[in-house]
Amino acid sequence: MAAAAASSSALLCFASSRVIPSVTPSSISFQGLKALPSSAADLRRQYPRRRGPHATIRAELNPSLVISLSTGLSLFLGRFVFFNFQRENVAKQGLPEQNGKTHFEAGDIRAKEYVSLLKSNDPVGFNIVDVLAWGSIGHIVAYYILATASNGYSPNFFG
Repeated sequence: MAAAAASSSALLCFASSRVIPSVTPSSISFQGLKALPSSAADLRRQYPRRRGPHATIRAELNPSLVISLSTGLSLFLGRFVFFNFQRENVAKQGLPEQNGKTHFEAGDIRAKEYVSLLKSNDPVGFNIVDVLAWGSIGHIVAYYILATASNGYSPNFFG
């Protein structure tokens, strides 16, 4: 055991006294990698441009622009196009009932609508609930557009 300890300390001593050569960029070699071309002419020769009927220029969709436009369009449609239709359908439905009475009339004091949440200064009454609902629809449409555009799906609506 003592002999093993002595030999291991001798190895450690030998390894620590060894001089490590300095590392320079020219002394480093990479196995299996190609050297970069030295000039732009070499680069053009290595990677020629592809021209032909299959070469297309395609603009990438800017996600923030798509989401903003889709949400803005959805809010516009909800406020100026579908608002009256939605309010008429809600009024036709009426309040939920049990045994011919509304929940509030039946004694459930918590069934009364929280009216201050639905108040707004909008002339037609577009409130925070409408903004959240139509904004989420706009976001869903935007993410659908971005997902289908990124996976290569390109519908031909006009051709």
